[in-house]
Amino acid sequence: MRMYLLALNPTDSVTEGFLPAARSLGLRVTVLTDQPEAHRTRHPDLEVLPCDVRDFREVISVVSAGERPDAIFTNSDHLQTQAALAADYFGLPGKDWRTALRTKDKALLRRHLRTTGADRVRCLEVPATTAPADALHGAALPYPCVVKPREGVASEDVVRVETPDELLARCEEIRARRPGAALVVEEYLEGELHTLETLGDGNTRHVLGGFRTDLSPAPYFIEERLTYVPAHPPAVVDQILTQLDALGVGFGACHTEFVVDGSGRARIIEVNYRAIGDQCDLLLADLLGIPLFAHVLLTHLGEPLPADLGARTDGAARLDYPYARRAGTLTAAPQRIDLDSGGVRLTYRPLRALGERHDVHHTNRDLLGVVRATGRDQGAVDRAVEDFLAHHHWEITP
Repeated sequence: MRMYLLALNPTDSVTEGFLPAARSLGLRVTVLTDQPEAHRTRHPDLEVLPCDVRDFREVISVVSAGERPDAIFTNSDHLQTQAALAADYFGLPGKDWRTALRTKDKALLRRHLRTTGADRVRCLEVPATTAPADALHGAALPYPCVVKPREGVASEDVVRVETPDELLARCEEIRARRPGAALVVEEYLEGELHTLETLGDGNTRHVLGGFRTDLSPAPYFIEERLTYVPAHPPAVVDQILTQLDALGVGFGACHTEFVVDGSGRARIIEVNYRAIGDQCDLLLADLLGIPLFAHVLLTHLGEPLPADLGARTDGAARLDYPYARRAGTLTAAPQRIDLDSGGVRLTYRPLRALGERHDVHHTNRDLLGVVRATGRDQGAVDRAVEDFLAHHHWEITP
């Protein structure tokens, strides 16, 4: 069977998760990408075809010129709508393109949740063709609020602001970096940040637990730590699933970020209609003891999910992300490490090579590496990670 995989840059999710799963299923994989050399270097054994994957028409054209597809798949935030449209064109299982679009477009997401009565968040869109000063003039916005690109990812240019003057300045800064980008300004949702990870085939849906997320100090939203939560309170899960149902989410993997306020009300921050990234998906598969990536691919081949995934429920886990606080060259950092001690399995993977120079972006692009640990006791897992961080250092030289 032939699977076409749409991708931008190579990612750990694809390299270490989905491609090994595809091989285990006997799939012949063709990668369609706008960065063919990067993928050929990383995957010399795969067929890699150049394609403007952001244009669904080009995707359909390239696929139609090759072997007939049995599945069209992507784990990219940016390419869900294109993959859904291409799958629909060829009559293949896939996500509804409308759902893929409304979860990617943060203004559409807010409008749809409001229209369906699932949630109401005060927000304002700054259209791509409108100057921020014009769009914000006379706007009755709550403060603090958050400004973000309408179709952004990974906390890129997501900033909390406290006053109207600061809001205008931030919007103009982002627009200068992203000419023509549409922005969304929305009320700041109070509460502890969590994620909910789900997997569905359109009929059956499994909740795989989630994570509690610790963020960097305001005004930015860098993810510093994620701690696995085997099961959120049922009332919270029900609220999030109701909102996902309103959006039409139910096929394949979905990573939803939400907060719970003091009254127990769960409110969606954003919906990423794909598997969680930054190596959390690799940890999740290991922790649950299930072929998570194969299950995701099988849904795109039209296979129903089992009623019981057989996932373990006794696991504890944590991921920490050392990140750069200033611009400069990385001159000291640990290399790849694998440890197994005291019932805890810990791995460290660098995300930036020694000698590389970078600016500070106040986003996940500042991450230097990933520490991930799994075990059966959360206290032991926490101690292992904290001990690792205490005995290693990362040095940025201006």
